[in-house]
Amino acid sequence: MKKLLVMLVMAWGFIPLLGATEGCHQRLTKDEFRAKQKAYIMEKAGLTAEESEVFFPLYFELQDKKQQVNDEAWKLMREGQQENVSEERYEEIMERMYDARISAAQLEKTYFDKFKEILSCKKIYRVQRAEMRFHRDLLKGMRGKGAPKKKK
Repeated sequence: MKKLLVMLVMAWGFIPLLGATEGCHQRLTKDEFRAKQKAYIMEKAGLTAEESEVFFPLYFELQDKKQQVNDEAWKLMREGQQENVSEERYEEIMERMYDARISAAQLEKTYFDKFKEILSCKKIYRVQRAEMRFHRDLLKGMRGKGAPKKKK
């Protein structure tokens, strides 16, 4: 009888933990992430189905190119964490990091010119704003419902 009572108490103790882990450690595939991002941006930026059909392949092409640039930058950052890195190598790493930032900005500018052929500048602005909000909302969701909010 005592064992049964102890097991019931333990089970009741773990129930809140099950609810707290809901939504944590979610892993989205690249396609799932992009589908959510596309739907969010379409809604928030007010894109039509026709605009979306032409715009998003180009948008995701830009994202892929920026990811390549960022992956190279992160590789350099990890290299800088190693022991025995010379000052000259740190200088080279930093030069390449700044080049990567410039390259990403140039990519965005190039694609902005391509986006203008598809969307109005107002809609491009709304897409940019929606993209920022999407990432912010995604991070908020990762923090979880029960996590304390940061004070400003």
